[in-house]
Amino acid sequence: MTEKQMITGIRRRDEKAIAKAIETYSKLLWKVASAVLTNAASREDVEECVADTFVYLWCNHERFCEQKGSLKSWLCLVARSRAIDRYRTMRRRNESALDERELAKNMGIVNDTESAVIRRELISLVNCLDEPDQEIIVRRYLLQQKPKEISVALGLSARQVENRLYRSKIRLREQLESQKGDLQQ
Repeated sequence: MTEKQMITGIRRRDEKAIAKAIETYSKLLWKVASAVLTNAASREDVEECVADTFVYLWCNHERFCEQKGSLKSWLCLVARSRAIDRYRTMRRRNESALDERELAKNMGIVNDTESAVIRRELISLVNCLDEPDQEIIVRRYLLQQKPKEISVALGLSARQVENRLYRSKIRLREQLESQKGDLQQ
């Protein structure tokens, strides 16, 4: 079955057409969704994003425009959007809340003997960073994602991610040191 036949079948509510679309594009959409949700969500969350993509296709097939691109690319965009939405929802619900010791240790800013006050201060400083810097720090040092994975998830180049990490770490160190100095005076 060709893509055009699939689209026609889906528009006529042919279950065989949607089954063929699922068979054809599931693996691709899995890769798209998991690129966004790597180390941030479970397999079930990725699976749900893929399933949501096909439900969206079934219920909103009229939104697909053949003149603007292929079904394949449209489904990839929908899957990526679903995965980003899921990530943001998880983040709002604190399902991937910052573990202060882990973040501080991974960033190399404080060691295990430093006080919990400094760790809490670090978390509050990270929470005050602008987007996407805050998300980049969380993904890199809490979720252990590589800059390349972060760049795919956020639509930035790997170089931009590395530069933002570098600048954010400097900013956080300076703020921590200035607050540490304020406490000693």
